[in-house]
Amino acid sequence: MCRLYLLIALLLPAMIGRAEAAGIAFIINSGAASVSVIDMGTLQELRRIPVLREPHHLVLSPDKKSLLIGDTTGNEMLFIDPNTGVLQKRMPMADPYQFGFSPDGKFLVVAGLARNQIDVYDGVSLTMIKRFPVVSTPSHLDYAPNSSVVYVSLQDSDKLIAINLKTMSVQWTEPVGKTPAGVMWLNGKVLVANMGTDYVSEVDPANGRVLRKIVTGKGAHTVFLAPDRKLLWVNNRAAGTTVSLDPATLKPIRTYAIPGGPDDIDFAPDGKLWITRRWAEKVAVLDPDTGAYETVKVGRSPHGLWLNPKATAR
Repeated sequence: MCRLYLLIALLLPAMIGRAEAAGIAFIINSGAASVSVIDMGTLQELRRIPVLREPHHLVLSPDKKSLLIGDTTGNEMLFIDPNTGVLQKRMPMADPYQFGFSPDGKFLVVAGLARNQIDVYDGVSLTMIKRFPVVSTPSHLDYAPNSSVVYVSLQDSDKLIAINLKTMSVQWTEPVGKTPAGVMWLNGKVLVANMGTDYVSEVDPANGRVLRKIVTGKGAHTVFLAPDRKLLWVNNRAAGTTVSLDPATLKPIRTYAIPGGPDDIDFAPDGKLWITRRWAEKVAVLDPDTGAYETVKVGRSPHGLWLNPKATAR
């Protein structure tokens, strides 16, 4: 009996931690044409939502009523209930690879990677305002905080483009590094992760000039700021590492080994990072304090993800 009590005492903290982490996670399986719905408490897959062909990214609508999932080669946007995973509607849309709403909710900008186009939609009606043909392969994007400009990486031209949303015109297009991907506005500058290098470029948003290069690891791919803004995170896909940085100085702090092509990140309330691993058909749930991670089995080529800790797993 004493051994039983001892076992319960040892397991209780982990059980409590799992209870606090209750909710559902949505994982985009680009190579499996599906979305995995994961119980955040048990780390078990509840079900899969089928799509037409090849989804990559997702974003929550400004009113928080819909989770938008882009099926890029299916040329379709899916609207999912973020609390249940129930399909709300499907909308034809050309090549919705990476996309996001402006901070003020007035615009939805869609980067069409395969079609070499950037589309600006009205953020409420989702009617197209203007299409910008670009060269080439628009990938990731972020906005100026006042929603006046959107910055989009152009992978195969090694450039970043700035589009003025007030005048609906190109402000500048400048080289920033080999095969740029992830983009983030931070502290008055634009950060661009360059997949063809081992660094993140800090860019002047006024003219596109590279101010400095921050080495993080081979295949620097995506950039994320923790919700409490205390740490910046970079995934290095080729190196198989995730790096934490000081967001004020951009100085690297710690490197974590996450094999299998770490890609996107989302942050759980318990302090853990959920990281998709594009080449492993798995998601890593990383404890940044210990460096240990648990594994969640999902579909082929997991890419975008989004956590809803307030939802009830069902």
